[in-house]
Amino acid sequence: MLQNKNKTLIVITGPTGSGKTDLSIKLALRLGCHILSADSRQLYRDLPIGTAAPTAEQLALVPHHFVGTLALEDYYSAAQYEADVMALMPQLWKGNDYVIMCGGSMMYIDAVTKGIDELPTITPEIRARAMVLYYEGGLPLLRETLHRIDPVYYNQVDLNNYKRLVHAIEITMQAGVPYSSLRTGEVKQRPFDIVKYAIDYDREVLFDRINSRVDAMIEAGLEQEARSVYHLRHLNSLNTVGYKEMFAFFDGVMDRETAIARLAKNTRVYAKKQLTWMKRDADIVMLKPGDEMVSQVVENLLK
Repeated sequence: MLQNKNKTLIVITGPTGSGKTDLSIKLALRLGCHILSADSRQLYRDLPIGTAAPTAEQLALVPHHFVGTLALEDYYSAAQYEADVMALMPQLWKGNDYVIMCGGSMMYIDAVTKGIDELPTITPEIRARAMVLYYEGGLPLLRETLHRIDPVYYNQVDLNNYKRLVHAIEITMQAGVPYSSLRTGEVKQRPFDIVKYAIDYDREVLFDRINSRVDAMIEAGLEQEARSVYHLRHLNSLNTVGYKEMFAFFDGVMDRETAIARLAKNTRVYAKKQLTWMKRDADIVMLKPGDEMVSQVVENLLK
């Protein structure tokens, strides 16, 4: 465990389309440090367009970690991310006092900055049993099952988020006790300082940026990228905005124009969820968009 409290993790977070990657790279170049991606989809290979992963040129500028490291079939979790990051950072800090974490996956950021409850490792058999519930009965069966085995968490969880439902069912099945009984909510003490920043765009400007990003993704070949993984559409790694809409187009559920419009809409909805999460974290410092952001972060570090 690190003992030097002068080491600092700089978190650059915020909603999709807000410019996190560009800011992180500029800041990393200024500080001479590495970047940890905190994006649950950029972890997977073969999805660079739909996940807005750093380009080859950007990766060449600054060492990045947790980008394109997993196959689409691989299972990963916030708990595993916490463990992997905590194991890696001591190595990165040997030559620098700073590490930047860039991304908008809320659970991943919270897992590292606040810690995650100790939960049992899910066996492939339990994971398969939980997913069968979803495949055979959809959200209604997941809700019914969770209500029966953990009514406390049932009254807390987003009942439209199948991933959260499946996760709670898996944990309850594996542990033999309700998932809610294992959730302590305790914040872990970290042996390093943590500072958090986000770029404060007006919502209208942010949504315009998101719409432009979607147009750029389509122009860059998102449709072709989605077709290349269409045969794997049942995987959890592809159950995400961008691919779901393209798959619906390929399936004939909606036409191409509608799919693209739905993609932009769903991206804006996700951005709203990220903004809601940010409002609950009083530690996030909002940066006014512009050329002075890097200098402002550096000046704050030196105070």
